Amino acid sequence: MRPTGLLKIRRRAYEILEIGRGEDRLSILFDNAIILLIILNVVAFTLETVPEIQSQYGDLLFAFEVFSVAVFTVEYVLRLWSAVEVPFLQRCTPLEARLRFARRPFMIIDLLSILPFYLSLLLPIDLRILRMLRLIRFLKLARYSPALHTLLRVIANERRALMGATLLMVTMLLFSATGIHFLEREVQPDKFGSIPDAAWWAISTLTTVGYGDVAPVTGLGKLFGGVVMLIGLGMFALPIAIISTSFAQEVGRYDFVVTWSMLARIPLFAELDARSIAELMPYLHAHNYPVHWEVIAEGSEGESMFFIASGTIAVQTAGGVQILRTGDFFGEIAMLEQSLHQHAFTATSRARLLRLHREDFLRLERAHPDIGRHTRRVAAARKRAEEQQPTPDIYGMDGIAAEAIAVD
Repeated sequence: MRPTGLLKIRRRAYEILEIGRGEDRLSILFDNAIILLIILNVVAFTLETVPEIQSQYGDLLFAFEVFSVAVFTVEYVLRLWSAVEVPFLQRCTPLEARLRFARRPFMIIDLLSILPFYLSLLLPIDLRILRMLRLIRFLKLARYSPALHTLLRVIANERRALMGATLLMVTMLLFSATGIHFLEREVQPDKFGSIPDAAWWAISTLTTVGYGDVAPVTGLGKLFGGVVMLIGLGMFALPIAIISTSFAQEVGRYDFVVTWSMLARIPLFAELDARSIAELMPYLHAHNYPVHWEVIAEGSEGESMFFIASGTIAVQTAGGVQILRTGDFFGEIAMLEQSLHQHAFTATSRARLLRLHREDFLRLERAHPDIGRHTRRVAAARKRAEEQQPTPDIYGMDGIAAEAIAVD
């Protein structure tokens, strides 16, 4: 094969594996197949621990393990091979680019998910440990799950605060175990005879689990146990609060970036600054529509209007089918007049739309009168064009919007 053909294959592999999600059908198919394979691996790992299933289907489970390792190995090799296509690594030599790419967290997880299988073939290692390491494959889902990816990023960002909270919990654990040891060791030497023995009670009490197998019997011991319980309520809630707060902030930042990128494609909002966009975000609701989905049905009530962030929308008018593209908006006539829609609007490709309800439009109009005036003038121009001559491109933004802007 010629080098140019090999380079095209490598580039295509990079697009499918790394950047094609959401738009590339082959990339979507590949991602879904890998996700399904990961889930089946976790199920197979669980079923292997059942003696009856292992004895009856052990060979089948092993064959599935071999197949999974082969697929994950090919995936790892292709990712490493196409690493030279990563934009920030293109200035490096191929070897350096691949070595740097191999040090990324997800690539390390990919390697650890297949390494135990090959080690079991080469080295006399306890198979029970290798089976436990197979659970690492579950972490591969973080690459395909935005929520899990966000959670891991939050933990990494808050590692110092979490380390501080962990140090505080360990200190409290040692304090609790030491205190109950000195208060109860004379009465219950078998349960509180040493600090390590008392640590079990301290852990179950601080976490408010309270198994009941070990409990203080002296008055001071019970009083001390009550104090430890109250402290534990707030102590172990501290890392949860840190993670949940940071997670909410991370999701908010992500939503802001996504919404801003969508608004930037719409000429009506292109001139807004960051503060105005932040004020605008609560009014707009993002929706994804598949191909052939009827966004607005003819004769439905005009409750809201839509802005096209990406994709194409077809509108059926008396003059035929017209196509609306990125930056256009529709549904404003029926929304402003509180009437029924005269046309049907259908997605002709995968479309991302921003929906604006009538009540939110009125609030937006009060905050940004220019946007409100422009929307109303475009709606009036479209309605006049439809009444005077129903065949022209009444929803095309080139003519109608230009007329409205000229009036402005």
